Amino acid sequence: MANLLLSNWLKSAPSIGQKWVQRFINRHEEIKSKYSCRYDYQRALCEDPKIIRDWFQLVQNTIAKYGIVEQDIYNFDETGFSMKMTSTAKVITSQVQSCAKAIQPGNCEWVTVIEAIGSTGYLLPPLIIFAGKQHQSTWYQDIPKD
Repeated sequence: MANLLLSNWLKSAPSIGQKWVQRFINRHEEIKSKYSCRYDYQRALCEDPKIIRDWFQLVQNTIAKYGIVEQDIYNFDETGFSMKMTSTAKVITSQVQSCAKAIQPGNCEWVTVIEAIGSTGYLLPPLIIFAGKQHQSTWYQDIPKD
């Protein structure tokens, strides 16, 4: 693509060299090459500070309304990784951004990991969820009773 753009700009232009990208980045202080972070499309849609602020206000109101005590508060966190996208990519981005986000489509298969910890330090064992086509009750025979 760079060769095509160059030939459209200069009719008798030589082809670009192998290190032209690095030289271009070195000439422009406002950009830098970084590795992208995989970032789920649905997560990207929820990064509005107003939505986050409203959610925390709802949590505070629920705690007050129902008289929830501290030892009954847990933080559950869910994260997932794509079975199709296995590596990051090198991208060109601004100097300011800490991690260039590569938003992935929402139509790939994910493995989900859920972990939880109580406000008093009690840990629940992590749960790993894979996609399945058929429920197998034998998977649940060895679940710890505690």
